[in-house]
Amino acid sequence: MLLIYNLCTVLILCVSVKAYYNVIARTDEENNFISRSTEIPKYVPTWSSLDNRSLPSWYDDAKLGIFIHWGVFSVPSFGSEWFWNNWKEETKSVYVHIFFFYELGELAEAIRNKTDIRFGLYHSLYEWYNPLYITDKKNNFTTDRFITHKIMPELRELVETYKPEIIWSDGDWEASDTYWKSKEFLAWLYNESPVKDTVVVNDRWGSNMPCHHGGFFTCSDRFNPGVLLPHKWENCMTIDKKSWGFRRNAALSEYYTLAGLVKELVITVSCGGNLLMNVGPTKDGIITPIYEERLRGIGAWLAVNGEAIYDTKPWTVQNDTLTGSVWYTISKNEKQLFASILEWPDNNILSLGSLKLSTNSQIYLLGYSSVIPWKQSNDKLEINLPPNAHKGQPAWVLKIEIFQSVHTSY
Repeated sequence: MLLIYNLCTVLILCVSVKAYYNVIARTDEENNFISRSTEIPKYVPTWSSLDNRSLPSWYDDAKLGIFIHWGVFSVPSFGSEWFWNNWKEETKSVYVHIFFFYELGELAEAIRNKTDIRFGLYHSLYEWYNPLYITDKKNNFTTDRFITHKIMPELRELVETYKPEIIWSDGDWEASDTYWKSKEFLAWLYNESPVKDTVVVNDRWGSNMPCHHGGFFTCSDRFNPGVLLPHKWENCMTIDKKSWGFRRNAALSEYYTLAGLVKELVITVSCGGNLLMNVGPTKDGIITPIYEERLRGIGAWLAVNGEAIYDTKPWTVQNDTLTGSVWYTISKNEKQLFASILEWPDNNILSLGSLKLSTNSQIYLLGYSSVIPWKQSNDKLEINLPPNAHKGQPAWVLKIEIFQSVHTSY
């Protein structure tokens, strides 16, 4: 899978990578990362140390990423990306090792040299039917040949060769972070890797790890709590509601509408999260028209309203107390408040209950040239929206200057 972020977007590539490079220094008895640096490490392989690392600021500023699931499951393109696993379970074959190779180097170089996009990679810890993993599992994970001979060499090779600025780990369910040697890998990643200052990671590094340890929290697929969380988080979701990979048998109703995607983005960012939006190319790498239409639609909406998304932070209130279809963000310099409107009011009058304006306050509708009239009363703010600005957009954004929250005193 490929993951992309620029100041606006991230791309993550999901591919099956076959790598058996011996790039981990190890002895006959020990199979851990051995530091090649003579300096005292800034981070040690404990969660208390690793969790102290600050998330690089570019990730919080970006807000939107694009996930691309493209692999051998794109060939049958039926059911979901779990096609091969389901087929394996039904056929009861002894061992199936299917891998897909893609020239990541050329892609990573093109993204870095020709765009402002941040390049990241998805990595699945599991290979359910790899004989080494099956043996470790039978031994109740008291052995780790799968980790030392496959996973750790592969992860290090991916980092040193392709220098991803996001590593999106997955497949953590059955075994602990100790078996996966997650802490050892992350300590090396943060201390010595070529991306140690800019890389970000998620939280799927072992059983019971999601929502507890790592860089940003994903907690679960399609996680969108609708409330402000104290830790940076990500809503990883799919345009196709039923599959991460392309499905030739998908129905139109099973895809998010543009309005639905904008709603996910607005609520996620208002509550302090990033949105990672997935598309699944066909077997020959084509982004089908329905995905293209959704992506272009998001891009067109952001071209007008991106000021309310990029480089913002949550306000003291996320969701308006009077009109539930309005969500707030604030510029990082706290000079502009943005109110994203997901439903246009029937009478063109928007009532807000979470802020108060002073006589010199001004309101603008992004994409509309004139200042917007308003009236403040004791219990609400009434804003007269221009009817000619309602042209079927998935959402609208008000930019408000000089304001006060009703929940705090300034």
